[in-house]
Amino acid sequence: MTRAFFVSDLHGRIERYEKLYAAVEREKPAAVFLGGDLLPSGFLVTGTAAPDEDFVSGFLAGAFTRLRTVLGAAYPRVFLILGNDDPRREEESLKAAEADGLWTYAHGRRLAFGPYTVLGYACVPPTPFLLKDWERYDVSRHLEPGAVSPEEGWRSEAADPHDLKYGTIQRDLAALAGDADLAQAICLFHAPPYQTPLDRAALDGKMVDHVPLDVHIGSVAVRRFIESRQPLVTLHGHVHESARLTGAWMARLGRTICLSAAHDGPELALVDLDLRAPAAATRRLL
Repeated sequence: MTRAFFVSDLHGRIERYEKLYAAVEREKPAAVFLGGDLLPSGFLVTGTAAPDEDFVSGFLAGAFTRLRTVLGAAYPRVFLILGNDDPRREEESLKAAEADGLWTYAHGRRLAFGPYTVLGYACVPPTPFLLKDWERYDVSRHLEPGAVSPEEGWRSEAADPHDLKYGTIQRDLAALAGDADLAQAICLFHAPPYQTPLDRAALDGKMVDHVPLDVHIGSVAVRRFIESRQPLVTLHGHVHESARLTGAWMARLGRTICLSAAHDGPELALVDLDLRAPAAATRRLL
């Protein structure tokens, strides 16, 4: 079976998760990919956690456990990453549920899935937001106007200051992929590739210190990685309004098909794809 569902940026919205569970139970895909920003928003600048601290171990794990009970042998392989709005300290809860077989936590890992390889990576280039658990310099220490450095802001987990200063998304992706052949690879990335229909933000006419903001906020490193390594398909989120602004949630970079499940409406955006033909993917608003 090669049918897969992809969702992203659910931000703890229970109704979106319930629509996902219903679709999985009804249509029984072989795999489900969750592309980050999964938890309730609300990690405050004081470092205080969102009000519902047991969202992962309570709601999320409980709902997937019920789905596994209902589907039995038809339960899909579930891959997930966190996103820049999710506190990193929730990693331990995700890993605990992985040990129970509910899902596979994919960030920073290269994983086998039948004839395919799954690569997961949660980090995004610097943003104006203050939670920095999943922010990295992109290809250099360049900062866009209005962005806050990864070395500043707040973190739910301590990080190596040297790594914060000198680490980049570009280096991380090179280390993650190594010298593997990615022709049959599925890349689960929170950040979209730079200057595509998938990273177009609503920043038209906005300026910081008299400097106009770039309306494309994706990752240069992710784009270069896709262009040079040519995985089968890449899955993205992060920029909620991109599909509304561009009319596109799919792009092609060379042979690679790039898909976004980010959405700025109240619905769940569900990308439905056959891994044998990712260019034929569809996107439903539920």
